[in-house]
Amino acid sequence: MKVTFPHMGNLHIVGKAVFESLGVDVVVPPPITKKTLRLGIEHSPEFACLPLKVNMGNFIEAAELGADTIVMSGGVGPCRFGYYAQVQREILQDIGLHYEIIVVEPPDTHFSELIKKIKYLSNNKPLWQVVKAIRFGWVKARAIDVVEQKVQKIRARECVKGEADTIYLRALNEIDQAKTFQDVQAVQKNTLRELDQILLDQNKKVLKIAIIGEIYTILEPFVNLDIEKHLGRLDVEVSRSIYLSEWVNDHLFMGLARIRSMKEAAKLAPPYLRHFVGGHGQETVGSTVRYAQEGYHGAIQLAPLTCMPEIVAQSILPVVSEKESIPVMTIYFDEQSGEAGMRTRLEAFVDLLYRKTDFEKKENA
Repeated sequence: MKVTFPHMGNLHIVGKAVFESLGVDVVVPPPITKKTLRLGIEHSPEFACLPLKVNMGNFIEAAELGADTIVMSGGVGPCRFGYYAQVQREILQDIGLHYEIIVVEPPDTHFSELIKKIKYLSNNKPLWQVVKAIRFGWVKARAIDVVEQKVQKIRARECVKGEADTIYLRALNEIDQAKTFQDVQAVQKNTLRELDQILLDQNKKVLKIAIIGEIYTILEPFVNLDIEKHLGRLDVEVSRSIYLSEWVNDHLFMGLARIRSMKEAAKLAPPYLRHFVGGHGQETVGSTVRYAQEGYHGAIQLAPLTCMPEIVAQSILPVVSEKESIPVMTIYFDEQSGEAGMRTRLEAFVDLLYRKTDFEKKENA
């Protein structure tokens, strides 16, 4: 058995850590490229959303490296993600790739099923070893997110653009290679120390913009066209409404780790949106409220084209924007999305926010 899984930001580092800790052979798909997207488009329904197409490309490329088993999460509610596995299984069989697909439903409602499936994949390793492997993966996810949050602050202020990203990429490789909890913590500590040594322009007027929306589009830089780096070059400090370690903590650890929770954001959605609409629609609305309360200058909603939960959220965001006094822009992505067009929209939005913001008044408040 050789296990693979779809790319989603740095998920491959976490998944690899969990399965290799259990002695499972792992095939990480090659980094997402235009070839990955082309393969996915060629073998996917035309009106399927972009994540499905990219995932299809991941699986086809992983099969070329010998993978025979796919592990992927499931979904609930009015979101097509819950059908991905069934659709992809049929497509893969039609093109001669006979994968075994193991779907892990949301763990906060099917925790025992999650453990059962991981034990199956690991050839019935004892429960303590499964739990330890999951915890090791989460420690890596948390270290990545802590470093990334630091980089998001520095990008907007560094005197030499790109220094923080160079350190960040090296840290990702070191975290991926780390074999023990102590190794991961050492990489995190050393990286934060190195980032603190970057020369910053402390007098620069920096905007704070929140990235909200659908999790895959937020976390995967290939799909969102590296929007965070583009914003950093425009002297914008970025914060995401969701990070991978937060999602794991909310759904797998039941919020036991004392870090920010998406469930807290969902509680802020009423009176604008009072019920679950699938995906992260409710959290998108609540996160906009939260960032407005925290003094952010604006928010950018990201989503795949035709994403139903985010379309619902988008229809509500103009009211949230007006009531909470936070400008919001929505960007949908599909295979036709281009970096130049997105960059133009970002520049216009950032320029609008600069004109709207009285930095001196804010600093003297």
